[in-house]
Amino acid sequence: MVQPRIDLERVQPYRPGKPIEEVCRELGLKKVIKLASNENPLGTSPKAIKAIRQAIKEGYLYPDDTVYYLRRKLSEKFQIQEDCIITSNGSVELIYLACLAYLTPPQDELLVSKGSFVLAKIGSQVAGARCVEIPLKDYRHDLERILASITTNTKIIYLDNPINPLGTIVYKKELDEFMEKVPDNILVIIDEAYYEYIIEKKYPDSLRYLRKGKNVLILRSFSKIYGLAGLRIGYGFSKPEIIQTLHKVRYPFHVNRIAQIAAIAALDDVGFIKKSIRNNEKGKKYLYKELEKIKKVFFLETYGNFIFLNFPVDSQIIFEKLLKLGVITRTLKEYDFPNALRVTIGTPKENEYFIKCLNKVLEEIG
Repeated sequence: MVQPRIDLERVQPYRPGKPIEEVCRELGLKKVIKLASNENPLGTSPKAIKAIRQAIKEGYLYPDDTVYYLRRKLSEKFQIQEDCIITSNGSVELIYLACLAYLTPPQDELLVSKGSFVLAKIGSQVAGARCVEIPLKDYRHDLERILASITTNTKIIYLDNPINPLGTIVYKKELDEFMEKVPDNILVIIDEAYYEYIIEKKYPDSLRYLRKGKNVLILRSFSKIYGLAGLRIGYGFSKPEIIQTLHKVRYPFHVNRIAQIAAIAALDDVGFIKKSIRNNEKGKKYLYKELEKIKKVFFLETYGNFIFLNFPVDSQIIFEKLLKLGVITRTLKEYDFPNALRVTIGTPKENEYFIKCLNKVLEEIG
């Protein structure tokens, strides 16, 4: 038997939410709502769908490896020069690329909050480096403790803002002060996958750090509000020299042709974005109101399109009972929250059905 690297024994592969097809097949259900993976419940941008239909006949062609037209569109939209932009196979790819490019095994370290998006931890482990997990403070990044944990081996700090799966954020003043204190030899990854959903005025302007010359890699995604999760496309902003380094470790044609064309169209779909934000804000208000009535549930107010719920019992019990009622949620055991679920904010009908099912399940378990 060919033996893999010994240090890969510590890597636990990422576990995605259950797909609708699998639940229908396993449980014999005809109708299932998926509130597990933070997809846009309104579907895909209509402008993107139109572009996909027109482009599908060109599926036999290789994609543009430079992703020129999408980078140009992003450059115009965000007033950032094109050589500061990199596209990716979902924004998660950039986490892996940064770990491969900047972490020298075994001594280099990546700092991440315990409870942050697990791909940062996995990426550092795959690179053969150390992952140092910093405890949260009131379900938020403890920026002071992260700064105090920096050593001569620290190469990357990963901050998801908002934190997935908690939905909390760090505010502009906090992050401004943090960025001023981070040593210049450290890359700070700021993951803003839910950027378009956020209406909070105190949310940081991360591009300002890039313009000031800071070593940041800002991640954005087309998977969430734009509804292109199935096409796998994201992008990042950073210094040209960091972008060039990331290109050295990516594979060729990493963003497929249809995804590039769909993303360009989606960026212009202002009406769909506004509609999606309205749906999310309306869903938050409804779910907060209903969850406050349930004494057995602790929840966090969110800045994303999902809500963190904690129960007095193992969440697997609640997850399985909800599944049988046709509602897919997400357990958070790999984040060390054994009693928690993450629930995507759905359409009004989906939110109402979820609350109805949750009340039924909680009544059953007593």
